Amino acid sequence: MLGTLINTFAILLGGGIGFFIKDGIKEKYKTIIMEGVSLAVLFIGAVGAIKGLLDPQSHPILFIISLAIGGIIGEWIDIQGKLQKSGDFFQKKIGRNSGLISQGFVSASLIFCVGTMAILGAFESGLQGNHNTLFVKSILDGITSLILASTLGFGVLLSALSVLLYQGSLTLLAGFVQPYITNDMMREISIVGGILIFSLGLTMLDIKKIKTGNFLPAILIPVIYYLPMVQKVFHWISSYF
Repeated sequence: MLGTLINTFAILLGGGIGFFIKDGIKEKYKTIIMEGVSLAVLFIGAVGAIKGLLDPQSHPILFIISLAIGGIIGEWIDIQGKLQKSGDFFQKKIGRNSGLISQGFVSASLIFCVGTMAILGAFESGLQGNHNTLFVKSILDGITSLILASTLGFGVLLSALSVLLYQGSLTLLAGFVQPYITNDMMREISIVGGILIFSLGLTMLDIKKIKTGNFLPAILIPVIYYLPMVQKVFHWISSYF
């Protein structure tokens, strides 16, 4: 859990600094900073997805199926709505602007939790006691949270709770899921994760409002697809065609 705890602290530290200096930043500078971060999010998402798709071993349509099925599940559960309600709950307790709290909490939670570094880092931490990936992620998240909090405010700090619960759970579960994790699975997760990060960038730039949170179950579809039992079923079915 050390890596996740450091990651959580880095977000709180960076977010805290960003939150306290935001009132001293002129609105036009906040806007350009936010646009810069949004462009960076778009780029990171695009590179992550394209890198996976260019792999000759990548599945040609699995990411499409994952997004379709994951989106339906997420819409049914209304993950995005629940995240926003969580932000609104904190807003009522804190007494600050509801929309901004929710936007900061949801956006930062997705940025910090959607991605292979969060998953791989948590597994390495739980299985090998190797926290290097999460230490690197902590530096990146700390810088990102500082920039985000300087524009989106206190909600960014609350995303540290999402990281603690999400990565902490993966670390604790690592021993149980490790036998089923494959390179193919991680590649397809990376593709879907990159697309979701790109989607978040579109929303942050107000190009298209996408409920990215509702697509989070899409990350689980490659995991299910590559389970040995499921693969046997697919092979059994394909043998008849």
